[in-house]
Amino acid sequence: MTRKQLKIAVIGGGSSYTPELIEGFIHRYHELSIRDLFLVDVEEGREKLDIVGALAKRMVEEAGLPIRIHLTMNRKEAIRNADFITTQIRVGLLEARARDERIPLTYKCVGQETTGAGGFAKALRTIPVILDICKEIEELAPKAFLINFTNPAGLVTEAVIKYSNVKSIGLCNLPIGTNMQIAKMTNTDVSNVDIEWVGINHLNWTTKIQVKGKDILEEILNKSPGTEGLNVKNIPDFGWDRDFLRSLGSLPCGYLRYYYMSDKMLNEELDSLETKGTRAEVVMGIEKELFELYKDPVLNHKPKQLEKRGGAYYSLAAVNLITSIYNNKKDIQTVNIENKGILTCLNNDVSVEVNCVIDAEGAHPVQIDKQPEPHIRGLLQVVKAYEELTVEAAFNGDYDIALQALTVHPLVTSVDVAKPILDDILKENRDFLPQFH
Repeated sequence: MTRKQLKIAVIGGGSSYTPELIEGFIHRYHELSIRDLFLVDVEEGREKLDIVGALAKRMVEEAGLPIRIHLTMNRKEAIRNADFITTQIRVGLLEARARDERIPLTYKCVGQETTGAGGFAKALRTIPVILDICKEIEELAPKAFLINFTNPAGLVTEAVIKYSNVKSIGLCNLPIGTNMQIAKMTNTDVSNVDIEWVGINHLNWTTKIQVKGKDILEEILNKSPGTEGLNVKNIPDFGWDRDFLRSLGSLPCGYLRYYYMSDKMLNEELDSLETKGTRAEVVMGIEKELFELYKDPVLNHKPKQLEKRGGAYYSLAAVNLITSIYNNKKDIQTVNIENKGILTCLNNDVSVEVNCVIDAEGAHPVQIDKQPEPHIRGLLQVVKAYEELTVEAAFNGDYDIALQALTVHPLVTSVDVAKPILDDILKENRDFLPQFH
């Protein structure tokens, strides 16, 4: 039987991550019959798109594959009749991210791209744009899957669940990165590692770890306090307290340091602000170096320097997911999807990040062994309340709901801080937040 040849659209194609995605498509071409790959961006990203697009063409040519690369500013052209659409956009570019990180720090609150007030600001800008993309998908490619790894991925996924009819799955590199790190710690192939992942995007716990069917959670918890690497590059690697991990009974993701070690994380950010600047400003330097490399007409592969960018395994996660849907694999991957009762402590229509069976119809949550206990459930419910309010505020442009969202967040210290932070966010992002103005 002749397999359908695919059209894939990458929205945000000028991203520095795109070469990693191209590498993934090349490596899995034997399972993914891609005919047309559209890289689309906005006018402000034209130069980067041209640079990345030229590199992508050289990579495909070097691999000897018949994938046709198209560069366009016409989003509808890219979406029309696509089979898969990936989104990796940054509304307001890195300059907006830098503001997201600086504003909370002004009020002695954590300033981070996806967590707390910084993630809130990014969500307000991003959700309306994603929903506009969804309208175009509904019109031009109603059978397509939207694979989103735009941050904050959980909030974006929830907005799509609640305000569109698009088949959407949200992705993060944390789960696949954790699998890879555990495989390295236990000196085994990643295919031998199985984990149970419970929570929401960037607020999740590994509640079960098995290697070749043997439960090694306790062993990993005992190793973790003195082990560097169970983290991601954009988060300071403060070690976990051994007694705390034992009492927690699960392995917390790196982003939980912002909640469990708020004082250390805030002080580190304030110190960095004085020396290196925000993480966004560090990334600007990395990106400048990367795009200089990408310009080299001889370069025809993903450069190793991309690993410094902090998004390791994104392309592997995306390509794995697309491959499993296309080939109806029925394997298990960790993704962001609609809850539908999997976590009984949360509403059915919210986004959660859990293990799912992936087949031709999409992602289907795997029943978890045990519902979150109070010490996990409490934090999970509070942050999910913030997310629900944030999605509603972003969609409706409602100041009052936005204020409640920020006030309820554990990393915003009081309403006396939440209100000026919100006012600064709305002022600094005026051009990107027409729903509020």
